[in-house]
Amino acid sequence: MRYVLEGDVQRSGSRVRVTAQLIDAESDTHLWAERFDGDAGDLFALQDEITNRIAVALDLELVDAEAARPIDRPDTRDYILRGRATRLKPPSRENRAEAIELFERALALDQQSVAAQSWLAIALTARVLDFMAGTAAADIVRAQDLAERALAASPRSPLAHFARGQVLRAQHRYNDAILEYETAIALNRNWANAYSHLGWCKCMTGSIEELIPAQERAIRLSPRDPQIGLFNGRIGCAHLLQSRTDEAILWYERARNAAPAHPSFRTFLAAAYALKGDAERAAAELAEAYRLVGDDRYSTIARLRAAGSWGVPQVRALFETTYFAGLHKAGVPER
Repeated sequence: MRYVLEGDVQRSGSRVRVTAQLIDAESDTHLWAERFDGDAGDLFALQDEITNRIAVALDLELVDAEAARPIDRPDTRDYILRGRATRLKPPSRENRAEAIELFERALALDQQSVAAQSWLAIALTARVLDFMAGTAAADIVRAQDLAERALAASPRSPLAHFARGQVLRAQHRYNDAILEYETAIALNRNWANAYSHLGWCKCMTGSIEELIPAQERAIRLSPRDPQIGLFNGRIGCAHLLQSRTDEAILWYERARNAAPAHPSFRTFLAAAYALKGDAERAAAELAEAYRLVGDDRYSTIARLRAAGSWGVPQVRALFETTYFAGLHKAGVPER
C-alpha cells in the first residue's frame, strides 16, 4: 500500500471537527492535510460534504505525487498523470503546450486509451478557450474527433462526456455543452470544473443568476483547486455584467493573482478599473495582456468582439455596456 489516508473526529457541543491527512507509506511523509468544521445538526449532509471534498483533494494530490515519481520507462498511465499534473499548473502558453505533448505521448503508446483521448481533447480545447492557441480551428477539429472516439468506446465515461462538453463550449454550442456537463456531473458528483463550466454555459444562454452559485459550489468542493482563478474570474464576470464594479474588481484581482499568465483576466480587470476611474491600473493590466497574448486580438474592440462568443443577445448587450465600454474607456479603440 503506497498511500494511507488517516484522520480523526472531534465533537464539541453541536460542532464537529474532522481532520484528515494523506501519507506516503513508502517514505512516511505527509502529502496533504485538511481540517473540516461543521454543524452536527445534519450529520448526513456534513458527511457528504466532507467526503466530496476529500475525494476532490485526494484526486489532485495523488496526481501530483504519482507524476513526480521517477520512472525509467513511462507508459500511457504515467504520461497521462504527468500531463494532468502539468495541466493543473496556472494556465500559460508553455504549460498548455507541455500538457498537450504529454497527452500526445500517452496516446501514441495506446491509440485506444479513452483516458488519453479524453485528456488530449480537454487539453487542446483548454488552449483554445484560454486564447493561447495559434491553431485554434485545427485544435477544435482534432479535439472533437478525439472526444467522439472516446464516447463511442465508453459511453458512460464522465471524462469523455466532459471532453465533449469542452469541445462544444469551444464551438460556442452552449446548450449542447450543458447536457454533456450535466451528464459528467451525474456520473461524477465531485467534478468542480464541470460545475464551473456548467454555470458559465448557462450564463451564456441567458441564466446569469446561475453563474455565481455554480462557481461557489466548485470552490466549496475544491477550495485549493489549481484552477481557482477561473472560478474567481467567473464570479467577477457575473458582478461586472450586473454593474457591481467594486465586487468585480475584488474577484478579478483574485483571479489574476491565481493565474498571472492568463491574459483574459487582465483585460476584464482593466475594464473594471477603467469603469471605476482608475486609468493607471487599467493601462497596466492592458499592457500585460498585450504582452501575454502574443497577437492583436486586443488591439481594437471590433477585433475582440470577433475573437470570442458573448452569449445570447441579452447577455451580449451586458458585455457591451460593461466589458467593452470599460475597455474603450481604458483606451482600446473601436476599430
